[in-house]
Amino acid sequence: MPLDRRLFLLAASAALAGCTARRGPQPQAIAPVNAQFASMYAAIDTEPFPVPAIDVSEMDPRFLRQEVAYPTREQPGTIVVDPNERHAYLVLEGGRALRYGVGVGREEGFNFRGDATIARKAAWPRWTPTLDMIRREPDRYGPYAGGLAGGPTNPLGPRALYLYSGGKDTLYRLHGTTEPQTIGTMVSSGCVRFLNQDIIDLYNRVPVGTKVVVLPAAAAAVS
Repeated sequence: MPLDRRLFLLAASAALAGCTARRGPQPQAIAPVNAQFASMYAAIDTEPFPVPAIDVSEMDPRFLRQEVAYPTREQPGTIVVDPNERHAYLVLEGGRALRYGVGVGREEGFNFRGDATIARKAAWPRWTPTLDMIRREPDRYGPYAGGLAGGPTNPLGPRALYLYSGGKDTLYRLHGTTEPQTIGTMVSSGCVRFLNQDIIDLYNRVPVGTKVVVLPAAAAAVS
């Protein structure tokens, strides 16, 4: 075979091999963040104070708002807080619930347990630490003994739902947070904290008089 023809065939073969390689399996791209979650946790600029977006790519998906199967004897419209799972459920019809990720009290002895009622709702609420909180951590909470007005640095966030039992304030709240990274953990002083977009969503869904059930935390969950 003439030399020129052999060189041509070798070059053609190499080119063909190169094309075949380019058509082969490519490395998988990182899946984009679920667009629904990104929209759900986008920044809110229609409030008296800005509500920053949540970077959902840094969140455990288990703690992002979603509808799930949830068989329960509680009536639709009831809120069930499960500190073991770090979830709160708004019971829906047909064995379903809207599930929110929450942060709960770091010490079970400080946590409310049992049935309560939402007796008051507040947007951008004022926050005042309890006397017990001040006694436990005077350096942290003492400066706020007189209260802190609502705003972006207020630890209750943009909304609070006040839990009453037997007609008395339990001093426990369902509220927002300035620390979204704590959702799914046990860090609070007993109240139940939500992502700010989630507490606004829940606030809009439930009226005063809503029943709230806070389940007890298992020993293993608080150790």
